[in-house]
Amino acid sequence: MLDNVKNVIVVLSGKGGVGKSTVSTQLALALRATGHKVGLLDIDLCGPSVPYLLGLEGKDIYQCDDGWVPIYTDESKTLAVMSIGFLLKNRSDPVIWRGPKKTMMIRQFLTDVKWEELDYLIIDTPPGTSDEHITVMECMREVPCNGAIIVTTPQGVALDDVRKEITFCKKTGIKLLGIVENMSGFVCPHCTECTNIFSSNGGVELAQLAQVPHLGTLPIDPRVGVLAGTTASVLNELPDSSTSQVLRSIVQHLDALTANSVPTPA
Repeated sequence: MLDNVKNVIVVLSGKGGVGKSTVSTQLALALRATGHKVGLLDIDLCGPSVPYLLGLEGKDIYQCDDGWVPIYTDESKTLAVMSIGFLLKNRSDPVIWRGPKKTMMIRQFLTDVKWEELDYLIIDTPPGTSDEHITVMECMREVPCNGAIIVTTPQGVALDDVRKEITFCKKTGIKLLGIVENMSGFVCPHCTECTNIFSSNGGVELAQLAQVPHLGTLPIDPRVGVLAGTTASVLNELPDSSTSQVLRSIVQHLDALTANSVPTPA
């Protein structure tokens, strides 16, 4: 039920643990902070962390005649959230499903959620290039999709896996909107100086290799970590931080992209 959704953005990563869900969540909050109505769909079945990141754990979802009703973060209904995590009793419960059941649930979340009118739907996907990804890509062929943002970290082992994700996107026909390099450097919470504790510029080099835009570099910032468990946007809470500047730039990039193009099936 994406008839009321103007733009669909898929967030991918070739490797787990690169902060994809955090990027998805803060991107959704940044879009809302700039005046958009946003939906956030978490279909990372094995690690659904969006409810925790937004402080929505324990919320119940319901079905109506038109499908699943998403959770709204406040009465303004400017941010709607759906996640497999809402179906689990607690955060420690694993999803022990075989492939066919996972595929069925992903299809249901992509087609049977009753979204109200949205400017953007951000889809947080599982890491890797497994059955779940193939299901997502097959469903995206049936609906308008603007493309994918790929999240990586600067280490070589992560970049190797992200290269596979780029190849996967090209083979499945999904447009690459750009690459975000996450966890690049550590920002001191006292002096705000950024120190590269890992390698750096891996995302920039990968974007050049893949011939796609480099959307920005996000550091490890403890001040941003404090926002976990809330619906506060870094744009409002830390407007002068480098994280805020990068997210604002990504929002401007997406706005410019969607203003000049019409989404097409992947």
